Amino acid sequence: MNTDPLPRLARAEAAAHARFGLRGEIARFGPLVAMFAGPKLPVDTAWHDGSGTPSEADLEAFETFSARHGQPATLHVLSHATPPLLPLLRARGYALGYVLHAYTHDLTRLPPPATLDIREEADADAWAALSARGFGPGTERIMQLVAHAPGTHRLVAWVAGQPAATAALSFQDGIAALFGTATLPEFRGQGAQTALLAARLHQAAEAGADLASVFVTPGSGSERNVRRAGFGLAGMRLTFTRGA
Repeated sequence: MNTDPLPRLARAEAAAHARFGLRGEIARFGPLVAMFAGPKLPVDTAWHDGSGTPSEADLEAFETFSARHGQPATLHVLSHATPPLLPLLRARGYALGYVLHAYTHDLTRLPPPATLDIREEADADAWAALSARGFGPGTERIMQLVAHAPGTHRLVAWVAGQPAATAALSFQDGIAALFGTATLPEFRGQGAQTALLAARLHQAAEAGADLASVFVTPGSGSERNVRRAGFGLAGMRLTFTRGA
């Protein structure tokens, strides 16, 4: 029996990716789910759903789609599906841009409940503004998109009666995707992200999900936090972009 979570995660992430393009344009090119959400947004990419290798025609159509929207042809692939793609991508001028570690958590075993005050935020604009303060200048547009995307659950951690950190989760095919984590500079180092991880894992289990996933920068504080919360390394998300 294959217990590798990556094929399932690839399908779920590709399907969930389309949430961000509902006000723009979504297109499928073979196993690639591509999207345009707005000019110069980081979600203007394609996700490989793990179902096979795209053909030359699929990639050419995706590249035409990207050029029409004035965005680089960028695609995300999970590591289990990458080896057969490499010769094709190399031949078409794609280069590896960056790598994130993919972690998963079996929701039958949960960390202790959050000790901080964690609240779900009904006001999408308020959550987006707070999140952008945590991520820094220039993130306002993307956090608005994330906050208003269908299915986004927006959480805020409170410290000493003040909103201190944000996080989000969404559900797709039994997988709870954790994202949108940011802490205001003055509240860093006070356990807000650990509390938000625990709160989202418990919320996911209560909602009936059986697996949680998160992508983090290798060697970062976020990676240390997710490992302490019981996540296990499942693989990598590789991002390729075609040169000009």
